[in-house]
Amino acid sequence: METNEMSSCVWITGASSGIGAALAVEMAARGYIIAATARSADALADLAADVPNIHAFPGDVTDRAGMVALVGEIERDLGPINLAVLNAGIYLPTSFPAFDASIFDRSFEVNIGGTVNCLAPLVPAMSARRAGRIAIVSSVAGYGGLPTSAAYGATKAALFNLGESLAMDVAAYGIKVSMIAPGFVKTPATDVNEFPMPFIIEADDAARRIANGLEKGKAHIAFPKRFSFLLRLINLLPRGSYTRLVGMTTKSK
Repeated sequence: METNEMSSCVWITGASSGIGAALAVEMAARGYIIAATARSADALADLAADVPNIHAFPGDVTDRAGMVALVGEIERDLGPINLAVLNAGIYLPTSFPAFDASIFDRSFEVNIGGTVNCLAPLVPAMSARRAGRIAIVSSVAGYGGLPTSAAYGATKAALFNLGESLAMDVAAYGIKVSMIAPGFVKTPATDVNEFPMPFIIEADDAARRIANGLEKGKAHIAFPKRFSFLLRLINLLPRGSYTRLVGMTTKSK
């Protein structure tokens, strides 16, 4: 990514913990001005107090009107948002034979609806300036089904389609889109998993990889590379073979 795309302000959602918090710290250390958003005002305040260049802007991505107001507030206080990392999301594992439909409702409300609510004010603002980059955090779970991820993986697959379509639609307005696909990252969300998580990495490692990819202007940032490549490769298998293979290799501990 060209330096001038990031020289004014980087907005990161889901920034109170996990990958979002680590990315805020990583990019602030590189000299960028960070607008950090999450529902937890206290966690954001602590982060901003500890790290120069991070500014707390609490908000709930499921509140569309709130996101419109928040983007306006950030741009008034810190200047134009040149990069937005739409990272806010939840992982609610599914379990069977019980079927809790509310898990799907909540997953789509936050992971898809929350992303759309952030795009609503961002796209017009960046289009008017004919500049900007939007990075959408999906997951390697969006490449194909994984255990306990019927809701989560569906939202992440939808984000890939959304982001790739968006990239084609907004290119004429000077906006670039990056898709981010982390593998397993050690966070409170993954701590609940009872199945093997190959190539799992720490959040600060994930943050470095994301920041490096964004600075290079990559359209697709996936990591760890071997794991990402393997998942994309096995997704070329017939679907029956894919589900049998993944099911056998991810049995609960």
